[in-house]
Amino acid sequence: MAKEVAGLIKLQIKGGAANPSPPVGPALGSKGINIMDFCKAFNARTQDRAGKVLPVVITYYTDKSYDFVVKTPPVPVQLMEVAKVKGGSAEPNRKKVAEITWEQVRAIAEDKMPDLNCFTIESAMTLVAGTARSMGITVKGEFPGK
Repeated sequence: MAKEVAGLIKLQIKGGAANPSPPVGPALGSKGINIMDFCKAFNARTQDRAGKVLPVVITYYTDKSYDFVVKTPPVPVQLMEVAKVKGGSAEPNRKKVAEITWEQVRAIAEDKMPDLNCFTIESAMTLVAGTARSMGITVKGEFPGK
């Protein structure tokens, strides 16, 4: 017989750095989930991506057990990493903070593809380019797609 799902918790935690302090502890403790078990399992699963912000979706059940899925880093975090900037522009339509190439956009889109609701790499690239534009990052050159 299948377990009955009690709910979902969505968090963003740095890889390999989950600890019982906020926001992890209060979010899990209020649902009755063993915080240290989750922290140890999350840190073990994300050792290879240490320091990167990773979204995690925790499904918890009525019997206090849980499962979790670690997703790829958010597009803005990957864009800031590629462009080597600390943050986006306060006025993205006037002040540009960096430039990236379509090859870099393609690499981010291919990495993020499993978590996006796109069917083709070209549509994923336009989604990533739109996020870059809203952050004040310019994409150099012509769109290589259709």
